[in-house]
Amino acid sequence: MTRSQLQEDMHFRILRLLQENPEMSQRDLAKAVGVSVGRINYVLNALVDKGLVKLGNFTAAKDKRRYAYVLTSKGIAKRAALTRSFLARKVAEYEALKHEIEMLQSELPETTHEKRKI
Repeated sequence: MTRSQLQEDMHFRILRLLQENPEMSQRDLAKAVGVSVGRINYVLNALVDKGLVKLGNFTAAKDKRRYAYVLTSKGIAKRAALTRSFLARKVAEYEALKHEIEMLQSELPETTHEKRKI
């Protein structure tokens, strides 16, 4: 997977998580995506700069310094495009893995207990 694809996947995952829960903390986002809080902060700032995400106040928080990260209409459109790209890549990976499994199964001796269809 290329660096560009990894970045695209991270943006897809972050936009998806934020669309589902805009008040998610950076710490929770970092944990869900599997990167550092510093990296999440950097990516969120980039998404804000690109106009994909805007900052809103976290209304229920006692600490008014917390923000909600709300997808803009441009962010929603970008998420849809990233979803299509992500899905196409995952389907291709699935097909390649399915083919590899079939090839490995064909190399095994056939017995009624060993051969299983996936």
